Amino acid sequence: MSISLINPDSLAAPSGFTHAVRSGDTVWLAGQTALDADGRIVPGGIVEQFRQALTNVTTALRAAGGDPGTFLSVTIYLTDIPGYQAQGKEIGRVWRELVGTDYPAMTGVGVTSLWQPEALVEIQAVAAL
Repeated sequence: MSISLINPDSLAAPSGFTHAVRSGDTVWLAGQTALDADGRIVPGGIVEQFRQALTNVTTALRAAGGDPGTFLSVTIYLTDIPGYQAQGKEIGRVWRELVGTDYPAMTGVGVTSLWQPEALVEIQAVAAL
């Protein structure tokens, strides 16, 4: 079985992880926060961070040969669940814009902090090709 490690140049350089790992027709996508290409968390609140984190995940997926319509599961780690829920309609619009109208198996997990102290959201996923 062959394993491919995928690190798109358009994402911040990974340190201690790989953005995507492809084996056969499955892609495991590393958790992505709202880092821009320069390695800084985007300004703004939870909606802007959700958009950037989801963009980063879909960028890694596309580099692995997939598209967002092939997500099998998505896990969203949140430091502020009430803030996320309060912005649910706008976050839903971002999802539909970037992924479409279908939803994979999803989980939201409340956490006390993420790797970057200013990060509010991290998105990890698995996709089929």
